[in-house]
Amino acid sequence: MAMAVEGASEPELVSIPATPRGGQWTPPTEGTTTPTAARSSSTPARRVVEGLRGYLEEVGHLTRLNPQDAWLPITESRSGNARYAAFHTLNAGLGFQALLLPLAFPDLGWSWGIISLTVAYFWQLYTLWILVKLHEAVPGRRYNRYVELAQAAFGEKLGVWLSLFPTIYLSAGSATALILVGGETMKLFYQIVCGPVCSPSPISTIEWYLVFTSLAIVLSQLPNLNSIAGVSLIGGATAITYCTMSWVLSVSQSRPPTVSYVPAAYTSLGSSLFSTLNALGIIAFAFRGHNLSLEIQATMPSTFKHPAHLPMWRGARVAYALIAMCLFPVAIGGGILTALYAFHSHDIPRGLLAATFLLVVFNCLSSFQIYSMPVFDSFEAFYTGRTNRPCSVWVRSGFRVFYGFISLFISVALPFLSSLAGLLGGLTLPVTFAYPCFMWICIKKPERFSSGWYLNWGLGLLGTAFSLALCVGGVWSIISSGMKFKFFKPPN
Repeated sequence: MAMAVEGASEPELVSIPATPRGGQWTPPTEGTTTPTAARSSSTPARRVVEGLRGYLEEVGHLTRLNPQDAWLPITESRSGNARYAAFHTLNAGLGFQALLLPLAFPDLGWSWGIISLTVAYFWQLYTLWILVKLHEAVPGRRYNRYVELAQAAFGEKLGVWLSLFPTIYLSAGSATALILVGGETMKLFYQIVCGPVCSPSPISTIEWYLVFTSLAIVLSQLPNLNSIAGVSLIGGATAITYCTMSWVLSVSQSRPPTVSYVPAAYTSLGSSLFSTLNALGIIAFAFRGHNLSLEIQATMPSTFKHPAHLPMWRGARVAYALIAMCLFPVAIGGGILTALYAFHSHDIPRGLLAATFLLVVFNCLSSFQIYSMPVFDSFEAFYTGRTNRPCSVWVRSGFRVFYGFISLFISVALPFLSSLAGLLGGLTLPVTFAYPCFMWICIKKPERFSSGWYLNWGLGLLGTAFSLALCVGGVWSIISSGMKFKFFKPPN
């Protein structure tokens, strides 16, 4: 009964560490065993319990479950596997940001652009491996969310301060950007399919945002992260397809006379430096999904013989192999959707162009679900913590409708958000490139001056420095380009 009360007070899923093998259980201090304790330890019931515990340690973890974990969308279902991990990782890691990569190459040039993209790819793959390993780094504990791991590594207050804003932006901010991209792409799809027939009374951009948001809210009624595995599969498949179609269509067409492939030339060293930093920020912005890796891994069962990091890493490797097959051709061959529509709408068959835009819409709808799931989880965690009962269907649905229309409001208020790719890439870069390295040092505590110690300190400090530099470059790019922030004025 005492153990039941103790388990109910735990804040999350906790696994009891296995007892050491090769011997009988011994009390903490010698010479303190009373005759009554000695008699009770030799009773048949005690021997049965100890034998059953040893069997459970061989098969898996003996766990105490906090009921709240079974009420929240991320940990509600723990039936995930390597396939689900691949679907979710692919859906989270590949999206509309990939189509912005060609914007980085005019400032970096072909050689340095490819080198920068390659280094960033393997760097973020290493930090993803760190997060997968740290999910169960402490015996008897699973860190199911990025902020939880940051608190364990950096302390309660510092962990929240460092990780809360970037992860909130990567979830809620990405949902807002997806409404912008999805709504505008739906408008382009409509214009291509309908043609000049619909030109007298076009639907406004805000109305397209509303249509996209309504579809996203309907899909968001799926209860938990595992239940959207099929949606993630569709999102990943459509992302691969439209990335391939975009660069193939771009390469198959001749270069427009007004477009040059020569790297941009600048009159001053400062202009060249800041433009390069902004381009590196766009490359960093293309790699996303690290803020969701722990949440994806939390949906998997974990036992002593079959820990969750094994299927998670198998799925992640497959997903990132497919992501590499999309990012590099898009970056080199081009494939910006607006450029395809502006320069090649008369050269490419309308059916192919419309299909490409429709696939982007499907991918944005799918990505909206997985990026919004941590926000849904936070809403429900607050509710269940205050009421000590699970959310009803109506409460859960209300949270998701409320979140969808709040994101719509932000999209209408800040229609220029997708133009800040360089700055936003710098602000969120530590979540992907820096924090995991520092987490490994704080939790695993590698030997000082060892190769692992130098590697993680070097990458962590370099990632932090890049974050600051890219933020400066992004701000300079905004100022130099004369970007005007028009609030509540989305494009017509």
